[in-house]
Amino acid sequence: MPRILEKKERALGEKLFLKGERCAGAKCVMVRRNYPPGAHGKRKRRASSEFGTLLREKQKVRFLYGVDDATVRRYSKEAAFAKGVFSSNFWRILESRLDNVVFRLGFSVSRRAAQQAINHGHVLVNEKTVTISSFRVAPGDVISLKERTARLGLFQDLGSKLARQQTPQWLLIDPEKKTGKIAKAPDVEDLETMFDATKIKEFYSR
Repeated sequence: MPRILEKKERALGEKLFLKGERCAGAKCVMVRRNYPPGAHGKRKRRASSEFGTLLREKQKVRFLYGVDDATVRRYSKEAAFAKGVFSSNFWRILESRLDNVVFRLGFSVSRRAAQQAINHGHVLVNEKTVTISSFRVAPGDVISLKERTARLGLFQDLGSKLARQQTPQWLLIDPEKKTGKIAKAPDVEDLETMFDATKIKEFYSR
């Protein structure tokens, strides 16, 4: 994974777990160098302007979920027009992405790794290959790996890892079969969000 991702975490001043388990230990860049990148990074952080605060929240979503600006804008528009609360709608759209579900289930160490696995055709949805990371899952969908993929060295110990995996209540794991199922639509109360969705709506409303 390019080091530029660690720079983004440092610039935002927040741990986004972009490198999976590495971010939970002492090797995490936010533990080793908890200051902005660049020659003047060790200076005290300036207070953000109103625009800077809104931009920061939008950037957190971009790098946390591995999506581009156009995608964040599209999801924001969709969430705004959907029934219900914007923040819940927006979060539900992001969490329903296949790459996020593969990560949440424990099939990959990060969302970027999940995107690679999906793009290379290793992931099945209802026993059919899906190669689009942004594919939206729905309640009842079953997520699994191809049989030959599950035999690769990277996934050989997957069953025991899944048995220890903590997942949100809307996901079910079968460690023996190495499969996951969408039990219900994602619920914002199931996870602690790392961004303020209302600020993202405000950013695109300017």
